[in-house]
Amino acid sequence: MTTLAAIHASLRGGNALALRPADQVMNLERLGALHQSRLSFMRALVRRIMRERWQIETRRFDLDEQGYGTVIYQVQAPHGLFNFVIFSDYLSDEERNDRVIATKWDLTMALVDGEVDDIYLEKLRQNVPKQEAGRVDARVFVLSRANRSARNFNYVVDQLANGEQPDVSKIAEVGYLYRTTAVYGSGKLGMADWEKVQTRYPDFARPFAAEMFVCLMLRNFSLTQAEHIAKHKSQDSYQPMQDEIKRYFGIGNSTGLGMAPYLVNHPHLINQWVEMRELALARVRTLGQIDLRIRTRFQELIERCSLHTEQTVTEDAWQTDNNQLVLNDLKALQQQIEENFSDWNELIQWSENNSSVQGQEMLVSIMLELYPELVEDLDDYQAAEEFLDLDPLMPVQALKSVIEDRYRWALDIDFGAEGSREIFWYRSEEKMEPRLGHSACDQGKEKQMALGVGYAVRKCYDQLSEYVQLHPEHTTARFMVARPKLRGIVRRIQSMNRCIYGDIQANLLDRDILPMHLLRAKLAFFGVSKFDPKSKLWVRNTMFQGAPLLEDIGKPFNDDWFMPLAPTTENNH
Repeated sequence: MTTLAAIHASLRGGNALALRPADQVMNLERLGALHQSRLSFMRALVRRIMRERWQIETRRFDLDEQGYGTVIYQVQAPHGLFNFVIFSDYLSDEERNDRVIATKWDLTMALVDGEVDDIYLEKLRQNVPKQEAGRVDARVFVLSRANRSARNFNYVVDQLANGEQPDVSKIAEVGYLYRTTAVYGSGKLGMADWEKVQTRYPDFARPFAAEMFVCLMLRNFSLTQAEHIAKHKSQDSYQPMQDEIKRYFGIGNSTGLGMAPYLVNHPHLINQWVEMRELALARVRTLGQIDLRIRTRFQELIERCSLHTEQTVTEDAWQTDNNQLVLNDLKALQQQIEENFSDWNELIQWSENNSSVQGQEMLVSIMLELYPELVEDLDDYQAAEEFLDLDPLMPVQALKSVIEDRYRWALDIDFGAEGSREIFWYRSEEKMEPRLGHSACDQGKEKQMALGVGYAVRKCYDQLSEYVQLHPEHTTARFMVARPKLRGIVRRIQSMNRCIYGDIQANLLDRDILPMHLLRAKLAFFGVSKFDPKSKLWVRNTMFQGAPLLEDIGKPFNDDWFMPLAPTTENNH
């Protein structure tokens, strides 16, 4: 297998390009402008499933005419046998709640290692529907739940029962039958932790692969259940859904502030994700030949991205403006490549001079889509060892230089300015998820989460500078004895000095901070689309829209579901 060092070396030499600098890439607004790409986790997972021809079969299908009951899918992957267990229960409108604090859902589900006999199934039945209130064992490594789309589910069932196909324009408004409100893994609630998953389950050893698989299986079940209910509702007139329309359905997702701290608390992992994307871009800029096939494909993808953006429905004014910016940028890009286009570096430079950040990052995603042979092997390097190691022997003057070099962005922030430290992040005991507090009017700052990395660096630097003046010959160990409360931030500073990216270069304590950028960044790495913010603090989106169906496994596959478009079918012209 190619090593990461060899990948870096392949970009060195006379024609090699440097990676984009961290102060550009890790800018919060740019992170919030990322789009899905060929390296997104959903795309990588589907490629493996299709190319390795995973065998996914329905082992148990006990649903009544209303779609309530138990379904078990057996999954034979190259390195293991798994079972995906779904419990479908009646949920009244009064009990329906998408918040984390909900206690009942339409569906609850678990991904389980090995066979599920009747005894173990009963154990799951007693706990999985309870979610946080239940407990599972280490055979389970993903737990999730989902609710039906109020606008789509019954409509689709009625259409199929009446022998009609769903209206594609209606699906474009809400591209899913179910939306999940949480997907738990990594040791929560008694489940297998990430170390066990990574070492014992090679099929799911990449970050969030198991969680993404659960969402893919949920999408498959949602289509099967809708057809099942429709068939029982009217067997005489029922017609199954056309495959093209099925593929246009994804799975909905509601994401709030709970996702935001992850990007700050896992800097090594974020560094790895960003670095692989930037390596892919550097490869394309360096090695990507531009011939007639590439030119034609490039034009097609620009047109596809434009139409996909036009088909994205949102009532949020901010997101509407962003989408319009992308449309304008794509139109200008189309004109630019018609007039003069022969070099990717020149096109990137043109984009940075003439396009919004949203448009610039859309161009990057399109470029990665053009060259699978230069991009896809980087998926093997999305994981990272996450240890923040303290180097006690580092001279304090060297530590000071590291801060000045790597954290110049933090030192340039005026933390004494009005509003610069107005926000604090805390975990609400009532809502069971992160919240933003305002220092001037909210209590609980003493329990705040340590997300203000920039401010912590600033405080460390100020105290370190005083210490260096008094003890220039000392090591970091001596400084830690004198300032033990700074141990955490010093660990981070020293560890991240071995990375190219990883630290979000923004003041997350500023009153004008836009958490949506954090949510968007992580979701883009997952591979979601159709961002629809409901406030500055949470967003709805769509997963796996356009992806192959389970029945497509074993058929020809060219991995071409980037920025999916509404299908044109016989009944939906």
